[in-house]
Amino acid sequence: MTAEERTAVLGFSSAAPTVAEEKCFCGLIAEFEEHEQLLEAARRAYAAGYRRMEGFSPFPVEELAEALGHGPSPVPLITLLGGIAGGLGGYFMEWYSMARLYPINVGGRPHNSWPNFIPVVFELTVLIASLSAFTAMLVLNRLPQPNHPLFNVPQFRRASIDRFFLYIEAEDPRFGPDATRRFLANLQPCSLAEVWDD
Repeated sequence: MTAEERTAVLGFSSAAPTVAEEKCFCGLIAEFEEHEQLLEAARRAYAAGYRRMEGFSPFPVEELAEALGHGPSPVPLITLLGGIAGGLGGYFMEWYSMARLYPINVGGRPHNSWPNFIPVVFELTVLIASLSAFTAMLVLNRLPQPNHPLFNVPQFRRASIDRFFLYIEAEDPRFGPDATRRFLANLQPCSLAEVWDD
């Protein structure tokens, strides 16, 4: 009995998946030489109705987030709320232990002696605020992400050196492989590449 016959008897498919079946199409990426070109491309893409897109640059481009349609970051608000929660938690912890659990008379001071609580309240405010900011940054940036499909595009290596990239995801409701390719080609990029996930 051959190997094909054995797999057929067992109910397994003997055909190995093809390379095309193993890969997943993720989107299109356009490469530009100047940051002004990237800004203009992002503005035109947003005006054309694209929303699932990202811009990549070797240095911060001030207006890029607005051009891509990203609103203000929620990280500052999350940091503030974390700091308030840390400060109130620190104060409650000290008040509960000093005034309720162990009400000891220390030098005639009242049990709720708030000036004594300031160092712990300050430290917990800073600690919880910084942990909130760090966690919010990781979650909102979808990190850690050790591998991204963009790393499969050879040109993308220059994103941290001297090139600017606009990436439109295939999950965008407006995305159509041919229409989006024509749209990006009209922006006159240096190169245009498909993004595949292995």
